[in-house]
Amino acid sequence: MTNDRSWHRRFWGWLEDRTGLSSITALAKKKDVPIHRHTIWYYLGGMSLFLFLCQLVSGVLLLFYYRPSAGEAFESVHFIMAEVQFGWLVRSLHAWAANLMVFTVFIHLFSVFLLKAYRAPRDLTWMSGVVLFVLTLTFGFTGYLLPWNTLAFFATKVGTEIVGVVPFVGEFARTLLRGGTDVTGATLTRFYAIHVAILPATTILIVGLHVLQVQRHGMSIPPDVERDGSTRGKMKFVPGFLLRDMVGWLVALAALAALAAFFPAHLGEKADAFAPAPAGIKPEWYFMYMFHTLKLLPSHILGLEGEMLGVMGFALAGVFLLLVPLLDRRRGPGETSKLFTVIALTMITYIVVLTVMGYTANPTQ
Repeated sequence: MTNDRSWHRRFWGWLEDRTGLSSITALAKKKDVPIHRHTIWYYLGGMSLFLFLCQLVSGVLLLFYYRPSAGEAFESVHFIMAEVQFGWLVRSLHAWAANLMVFTVFIHLFSVFLLKAYRAPRDLTWMSGVVLFVLTLTFGFTGYLLPWNTLAFFATKVGTEIVGVVPFVGEFARTLLRGGTDVTGATLTRFYAIHVAILPATTILIVGLHVLQVQRHGMSIPPDVERDGSTRGKMKFVPGFLLRDMVGWLVALAALAALAAFFPAHLGEKADAFAPAPAGIKPEWYFMYMFHTLKLLPSHILGLEGEMLGVMGFALAGVFLLLVPLLDRRRGPGETSKLFTVIALTMITYIVVLTVMGYTANPTQ
């Protein structure tokens, strides 16, 4: 036993000399999490991170069999689902984890917005979170094409056409994304490179910055809790909050497994560039509010293209979200801006209503 303890001490001493691991663990142990009626919203960040890790693991497993070319992509995904042992389950886990990740990131972003957790010194935490939100949507957009089925092909064609209406850089951006003038095998290859290399590397880097900021500055206490002093003490991040976080992860994993098993992902038919677009084609649910907004806009508004104005409006909304900490000037303890609360609620209502309208609209309209 003495020799075993001595071996462990030597190993951890060697590891500490080379990594400085104790400083990281000390930072985690030092962190406290405030307990109050809004504490439940703190768990959404860890849930989003867990689902991202599920995406990474399942994505790596799929890469062993996937072939990123127009001639083989569809067949390789079919092979994964039909021939590879538990391949259908891994693909379904990947698909459902993507949807749940987008959902939790949406809720996490707007819960932070409503609870005013972007106030200094957490402004960089908020900005990195908005960047992660955009990266999450980009993951969804680039990954949708990879099975090379009919719906993915035409949805990508519509999506990249929308990019083309952006003033000055639209044509260049569309050609860059497509690898040419139309959606072809070159588009698939580019989306594959972005989806499996550029986006994961960028996301891991920004996640590292985001988590570091959270660890450094801790969890924000909402202004209304600061005003009425209703905080019920604090709990240590390690082990108290982390163990509760892990229980949430287990629940998410169980839900993910159930969804993948009972509602497996479908493949559809192979894309045919010469076939007509399917009637009533629609994007994934997290793009529906944008898609339906552009459908409702008139062709021209004040002499300008309606679609272009819609795209620019969404771009400005993204910039607004990024700059919220700089725009909301109320910095004192317990202070809150009712205007920004109204803006957040308006954005949530808009997204929900337009999404529902998009799914209930007559496909022929």
